[in-house]
Amino acid sequence: MLEKESFKLLLEALEQLEIGFQRMPEFNSVYELDNLRTVLLEVATRMQDNFPYPHPLYVGQMLKPPHPIARLAYMLSLWINPNNHALDGGRASTFMEKETVQEIAKMFGWKTHLGHLCGGGTIANLEALWVAGKVKPGLKIVASEQSHYTHERICGVLGLPFTSVKSDCQGRIDVNALENLLKAGDVGTVVVTMGTTATGSVDPLPAILELRSQYNFRIHADAAYGGYFTLANNLAETTRAAFDCLSAVDSLVIDPHKHGLQPYGCGCVIFSDPTVGAFYQHECPFTYFTSSELHLGEISLECSRPGASAVALWATQRLLPYTLEGQFATELSKSRTAALALWQKIQADGRFIVPFIPELDILVWTPRAKSASIASQLAKDIFTQAAKNNLHLAIAHLPIEFFINIYPEMQRDQDQITCLRSCLMKPEHLDWIDEIWQLLENSYLQTTPN
Repeated sequence: MLEKESFKLLLEALEQLEIGFQRMPEFNSVYELDNLRTVLLEVATRMQDNFPYPHPLYVGQMLKPPHPIARLAYMLSLWINPNNHALDGGRASTFMEKETVQEIAKMFGWKTHLGHLCGGGTIANLEALWVAGKVKPGLKIVASEQSHYTHERICGVLGLPFTSVKSDCQGRIDVNALENLLKAGDVGTVVVTMGTTATGSVDPLPAILELRSQYNFRIHADAAYGGYFTLANNLAETTRAAFDCLSAVDSLVIDPHKHGLQPYGCGCVIFSDPTVGAFYQHECPFTYFTSSELHLGEISLECSRPGASAVALWATQRLLPYTLEGQFATELSKSRTAALALWQKIQADGRFIVPFIPELDILVWTPRAKSASIASQLAKDIFTQAAKNNLHLAIAHLPIEFFINIYPEMQRDQDQITCLRSCLMKPEHLDWIDEIWQLLENSYLQTTPN
């Protein structure tokens, strides 16, 4: 199950790396290999206490195995352990990071930009909203109630006013509700989610851009999960239209450690206007001294950052370029194809309710039952039974409005329904849909009374 063949390349690459330091006096650290082995095998045993994330039967949370080239490049860089805060601590990896961010910006149609990698989507969103607060001081940040909870939390940390906007029955921001908020004139930034965490719903960016022309607010795109789907060739027309507008937003975040095939943690924040870098300006007399080139610490809130993340992403982009017809885009499209295939099977089965067609590769559904509470309990029971059958799902708590339109007979005895949820992130999932469906059906039969 765990890919090991590529590991043979690491020793060859280490020898190549070592050539660059031949002028240095010989120096070797001494370690007791037996002691290392004892502890490392203990680590391996402890790590068995995990769900089988790399396996196609794991369709639960947003966990996608790093590509072998990312793993190898990351490990290789650790012999140097560069710090991408300043060129003094990570010269090669800093330039590699600038190149990786340029490739991401190009994917969204930006020729000029300012950006960098960071620890993940949370820090990336924090920086974007921090800048938004500087550009539009005192004004509200608004986001859909189905957006990631981190936006409201970040605004609390930054001392920025925040208001959530109700979502429509598709899990997207309600444009009419948004306009009602905008009429008050106190909204500075609208967060547009390009793939919500719970359902993978994509906010209607074209309509929000039209509102911006009337109400003069900033748009921040949280594309942490869905951003790479701009390369997919099988999106629905409205979803495709939203991604095609991303070049018009003010800031954007994307997580290479989700669909970008990278190890955790690797996020990215990009601004369309490079002049916002002035907000980061600071003096550091002991760090930025070996080069007049831009040090990435001069345009980031984080200080020390792993150069290994940049090296791994650079290697992955080198192997799998972000081209529309390339292998990376093709395999990404397979994820949505897999979600659609599973949706078709569940939709056709009268025992389940599916609120909407997946826009990306996340699918949610719940058992058909006479009340929301019974459906919720059944979903929990199926989740537990499926894990015993080696099918690892996730669960989500969603507004009952998502389901009442589809199944009005359901008694509304609670406001939310517990649903089953799958993230079909791996290209291999497409070949395993029949197996996934069979295990789901078996789990349902083993759970429900006759």
